[in-house]
Amino acid sequence: MSASYCITNVTLINEDRRFSGSLKIKGQFIEKIIKGPLSPDEPLQGYTIIDGRGKWLIPGLIDDQVHFREPGLTAKGDLYTEPKAAVAGGITTYMEMPNTKPSATTQTLLSDKYAMAAEKSLANYSFYIGASNTNLDELLKTDPKTVCGVKIFMGSSTGDLLVDDPDALEALFRDVKILIASHCEDDPLVKANHAAALSQYGESMTAAMHPVIRNAEACYRSSAKAIELATKYGTRFHILHISTARETELFRNDIPLRDKKITAEACVHHLWYTDEDYAEKGNFIKWNPAVKTRADRDAVRQALIDGRIDVLATDHAPHTLAEKNAPYIHSPSGGPLVQHALQALLELSFKGVFTPELIVRKYAHNVADMFSIDRRGYLREGFYADVVLVDPEAEELVEKSNLLYKCGWSPFEGTTFRSKVSKTFVNGHLVYDNGLFNEEQRGMRILFNR
Repeated sequence: MSASYCITNVTLINEDRRFSGSLKIKGQFIEKIIKGPLSPDEPLQGYTIIDGRGKWLIPGLIDDQVHFREPGLTAKGDLYTEPKAAVAGGITTYMEMPNTKPSATTQTLLSDKYAMAAEKSLANYSFYIGASNTNLDELLKTDPKTVCGVKIFMGSSTGDLLVDDPDALEALFRDVKILIASHCEDDPLVKANHAAALSQYGESMTAAMHPVIRNAEACYRSSAKAIELATKYGTRFHILHISTARETELFRNDIPLRDKKITAEACVHHLWYTDEDYAEKGNFIKWNPAVKTRADRDAVRQALIDGRIDVLATDHAPHTLAEKNAPYIHSPSGGPLVQHALQALLELSFKGVFTPELIVRKYAHNVADMFSIDRRGYLREGFYADVVLVDPEAEELVEKSNLLYKCGWSPFEGTTFRSKVSKTFVNGHLVYDNGLFNEEQRGMRILFNR
């Protein structure tokens, strides 16, 4: 059983408000939120007091798109190392993707991943089941109360996870009732662009060609097609990692999130980097979809602000340093982000791009609401005590010596952030405390009220 804590004299950021007060944790749950000064009569016997003076308290972030690589790809990351990095970065809950080895395309393989996480993960967890051209029967067995959703790759992927059969795709959108999340890039166009670039440049291609090969048209074409199908069948559909200005025009902000059948996500790297950064970062910012132009980045930022894009995530996808140092055409796409996502977003808030309140809404509240997660994503009495204490005035330089990723590198190496995570509670357990971990408890499988 978790201990009891009272975090005092802290600035709480929650539900688009910022106020001074205290928060009491008892066992796994938030027991009480106190606005203003703590009364001398407030019962505190048995509570560990944490002085939050000068710090911010926010709900633990919920990342709806990570690749933690277990089973089968554990040289890159696993269900111990990557959740550990996540809680150090203020992410207390994650939803992990099915493109492991073997791919999680059956209920048995999905259950195996849940069992691994129960043994290893310091953060709370859920796992998507992966769609293929042939596994609709398995998808229809998925329990919406215990599984976050179905993942469709409508762009290149590993194993058999690319869904490119038009009849299979139609059936998925027609018959699957649980939330469907999709990676949208038009695979034939990407392959044609790659063949043309290879013919012209051969193996001398660099990462600067990545947004040319995986261009904005490939993203828009696939996203528009998917939305057409989702609209036709009334599917609950979520498009991951929007990266282009044109795609943002596909989404609505004239209705509340609870009424949306089609939602969208933005990832940290598409909000931070542009194609100008390939000259310095090369393969280390090679993601699918590609980092694109400054105009695309700014349009994605604006869509996040005005409500067309609903949630934030990382698409954390580590590869080994040797893999990323390979020539461009042999280097895999993806990179590690969970340890520094909150710091990067807060850095953008210090520069006036977003407010901390918007970050909390898009990376905690909205994710919880969109997936109907049971009692998480908010600072509310009776909710699970997934809470993060942030020091907005503590600089931290990202360098190899303080990385927790199994892959041992970060695209943010050399960056000094103006804030850092001080403490992270998961289900009331103080798992991370200024660089130290208490691993006596594991995270929980999250449940869904649907």
